[in-house]
Amino acid sequence: MNDVGLWRCALALDNQERVTAGDEADLCRAIRGGADLRVYTEFLFEEHIAPDLDHPVDPDNNGLIKEVIDFRQTYLVDDRHVAGVTTTRQPMNPVLGFNGADPRMSLFMYNMTGHQSCATLSLDIDKSIGKQSEDCVVTPSPPNMPKMSETQAFDVGSTGPSRNFIYHMETYRFWVQDTWAEVLAHDENGETISGSWDAVSQAHESGREIKVAIGGLCSDLGAEPQAELFTLLGSGFIHTAKGLYEAQTHPLVRVAPAVPMVYGSKAWDLSWVIIRTDGSASIRSLDPHTNTFRDWAGRFSCRWFAR
Repeated sequence: MNDVGLWRCALALDNQERVTAGDEADLCRAIRGGADLRVYTEFLFEEHIAPDLDHPVDPDNNGLIKEVIDFRQTYLVDDRHVAGVTTTRQPMNPVLGFNGADPRMSLFMYNMTGHQSCATLSLDIDKSIGKQSEDCVVTPSPPNMPKMSETQAFDVGSTGPSRNFIYHMETYRFWVQDTWAEVLAHDENGETISGSWDAVSQAHESGREIKVAIGGLCSDLGAEPQAELFTLLGSGFIHTAKGLYEAQTHPLVRVAPAVPMVYGSKAWDLSWVIIRTDGSASIRSLDPHTNTFRDWAGRFSCRWFAR
């Protein structure tokens, strides 16, 4: 474990997504241990932002943009592949402000290979629904954006469209903060594998942050490969009589596990989870195409971390 507050670059890629520093195994090892993830990228405003706009922009905006995305949710797929998801972002264009007048969630997903995806969830209750389509619309690289790859798009025109692509950034740097300690691991029936419930209870009573890695939470969206979803927790509760800890996760994006991780029709949703140390969970999921919720239950293996 590194000193508190110390971020380090576990992996760096060039503009063709080739490894230039660190290595993929180190990034996987860090995320497996509960590390936080931020991704630094560089791009030119006139190449990445301006060509996608339907109006002229001030040329003074041109030049290098340096972005850092804070990924509050991460995936470890097949114990060998890392992806991060933004869960609170509204679409925006650097310098220019919000991107469009339609309020919507912009659920970007970055893979450690440089593959990128974005799912959009409309927050406009008057927007039409029911336009979901399993057809994949493939758009070739646009002539005015040569660094943008071919794009695969799903559910175009619905309340929850998504797309998969690579934008060849000038550089990628995957920064991690290894400041979490695993305090309990258990199977889906709550049987302890390592650590202890007492360690979770003591961390909770000490006001420490708690994070959980949930195994198999997305298996109903795609059974293979296996994936752990890492998320921070909000409100937590110790049931003293039962010797049980339960907590509600931050909002999270469930995505069908794959290498690389991609969005697809009927392959993702927005969910809130109440997860417990006996392996049981209550899940409330929002269908991005019907704007309807469903409540369901499950049992999952978990690893709990404290900081």
